[in-house]
Amino acid sequence: MFSALQNLETIFLSNNNLSLRMNVNANFTLSKLTDVSFSSCNLSEFPNFIRHSNGLQSVVLSKNSIHGNIPQWICEKDDLQILDLSHNNLIGKIPNCLPKSLSVLNLQANYFDGNIPFGFPEGCGLQNLNLHGNQMDGLLPRSLVNCSMLEVLDVGNNSIEDTFPHWLESLPDLQVLVLRFNKFHGFVQSSKESPSFPKLRVMDLSSNDFCGPLPLRYMENFKAMMDPHGEDGSLEYMNAWTRGRSYQYSLVVTWKGFDYELQGILIIFSTIHLSNNMFEGEIPDIIGKLSSLKGLNLSHNNLTGHIPPSLGNLTNLEWLDLSSNELAGKIPDELGNQFNTFGNGSYEGNIGLCGIPLSKSCDGIGIPPSSFQEKDELWRFDWRVVVLGYGCGVVFGLLMGYHVFRTGKPKWFVSLFDGRPSQSGRKMRKAKRLVQRRR
Repeated sequence: MFSALQNLETIFLSNNNLSLRMNVNANFTLSKLTDVSFSSCNLSEFPNFIRHSNGLQSVVLSKNSIHGNIPQWICEKDDLQILDLSHNNLIGKIPNCLPKSLSVLNLQANYFDGNIPFGFPEGCGLQNLNLHGNQMDGLLPRSLVNCSMLEVLDVGNNSIEDTFPHWLESLPDLQVLVLRFNKFHGFVQSSKESPSFPKLRVMDLSSNDFCGPLPLRYMENFKAMMDPHGEDGSLEYMNAWTRGRSYQYSLVVTWKGFDYELQGILIIFSTIHLSNNMFEGEIPDIIGKLSSLKGLNLSHNNLTGHIPPSLGNLTNLEWLDLSSNELAGKIPDELGNQFNTFGNGSYEGNIGLCGIPLSKSCDGIGIPPSSFQEKDELWRFDWRVVVLGYGCGVVFGLLMGYHVFRTGKPKWFVSLFDGRPSQSGRKMRKAKRLVQRRR
C-alpha cells in the first residue's frame, strides 16, 4: 500500500473505520516517516513498517485492538515526542526504556500492571503523562519532579497505594492532577509555606482514602481557579506543543454518576472533585474565591457545619454536589436562589440541612413544592425511565439539552463535551465495588 511512497513523511488515517489491515511482516521501509496516526482503524497489531522509520517523532495508534506488550523497538526511537497507545488491549509492564525525548505519553485504558517506571531523568520534557484506567500499583514515582514542564498527570482508576504526593507542588506548570479511584490515603496538606499549584485547574482526588480537613492551604493558592480567564467566550484548549506539533489533552470526568471522556480540555474548565473520601470538618470560605470553578463535588465525606454563603459567589458554577455529608443549617439564599441549577440532589443525605430547594423548611414546616419543582421531579422520573430504555448516551444528550434550556448558562459546555462516554466499563465496576465497600 505504501511501499511506493519512499519519501512519505506523514500518514494520517485516523477516525475513518477503514478496518485497516497491515502485513506485520512487510519488508518495505519508509525511512523518512516522522508522523503516524492510525487512530480508530481496527488495528490488532503494530504496523511493522513503522519500526524501520529512523526519524519517528509522533506515533498515535489509539482506539484500536492492539494486543500484547509494547515492542522493544519503540525504545530505540530517540526522537519520539508523542506516543499515544490509549484504548487498546496492551498488557504487561511499562518498559523503563521508553525514549527520554517524549513530551506526551498516553497509555490510558489498557491492561498495564506493576509499578510506574521510576526512570524520569533530570530535564525530563514530559508535558502529559496519562496512565488512566490500567492496573498499575505501587507508589507514584518521586522522579516525576524532574519533569518540570509537566502540565497533565492522570493516574486515575488504578491501584496505586501511596500518600498524597505533596512533592508535586514544585511543578510550576501543572494544570491537571487526577488521582481518582486508587488507594491513596492520609492527609492532603502542603509541605511548605510558599505558593503551591498556582496553575492547577483540575483536581480530582475522588474515591480514595484521604482524611482530615479539606486542603485549605492548597485552595488558597489555586490562582488559576481564581481567574475567570476565557469568560469572553473564547474556546482555547489545553495542548502540548513540541517542535511545532500540537497534541490536545483529554480527560475523564464524572457527571451525574456517569463517566465521560472529554476530547479536549477547555482552559476555562476548572473543577474540584473530592468525593468518596473521609474528609471532615467544615467547608472553608476560601472556596468562594475560586471564581472560575465549573464543578465542585464534595459528596460522600464526613463534612460538618454550615454551607458557607461565600459559595454563592461562584457564579460560573455549573454543577454542585454536597450530598451525603453531615452538613446542617439553612442552605444559603445565595445558593437557594439557584435551585433551577442545583436541585435536591446537590444536598440530599445531610439530615440537618433545610431551606430551598429542599422540602424541609428551617422553621420545621415543610415547604410545598412549587410548580417548577413538581415539573423538576417529574422530569427526574422520566430521566430514570429513559436510562432504562436507552442508555447513558441518549440520557446525557437529554440532560444537556434540559440543562442548557433551563439555565441558559453553559455555552462553554456544548463545546466542552465534545467527547464520548468512557469505554472503561471495568473501571466503573471497580468504582461501584469501592463505594459499596465503604458503605
